[in-house]
Amino acid sequence: MSLATRRKSQHRPSRPEASKGPIVRHFQFDDGGRSAGGYRGKTGDCVVRSIAIATGLPYQQVYDLVNGAAAYERTGTRKRGKSNARTGVYKTSIKRVLKSLGWVWTPTMHIGSGCTVHLRADELPSGRLVVSVSKHLTAVIDGVIHDTHDPSRRGTRCVYGYWQPG
Repeated sequence: MSLATRRKSQHRPSRPEASKGPIVRHFQFDDGGRSAGGYRGKTGDCVVRSIAIATGLPYQQVYDLVNGAAAYERTGTRKRGKSNARTGVYKTSIKRVLKSLGWVWTPTMHIGSGCTVHLRADELPSGRLVVSVSKHLTAVIDGVIHDTHDPSRRGTRCVYGYWQPG
């Protein structure tokens, strides 16, 4: 009997986690209503998308809120221009929009503390959250990431903080 035939005929034990019940999903594809709003293609709209998903507001309404908040921004030597819902939003506008919706910021990282919370269900509170990770915002609802891709890096991505309803 050849080695390949022997490998195929060997009994493999079943995975122990397979018998523990239903598979728990950690990621759900969700564009936040972008395609339903008539928008097409890919763009850097993670702020609008995550706020729309977490709050349940229509994509277009959040899009207009973000662009309205950007009108109050000042440009300077470090900022190249003003925020735009389609291409990127500065933290000041994110803060202005979410505070106006009654959401509260909870930081999970401080200077010199290192990473203490990762983008995983067992390390985040339940409920609706807008989570800030490096160069991205994502929505997490009861431990499930709702986004157009899985930003968790297999549960190792560090969470800077999160917004939750106040």
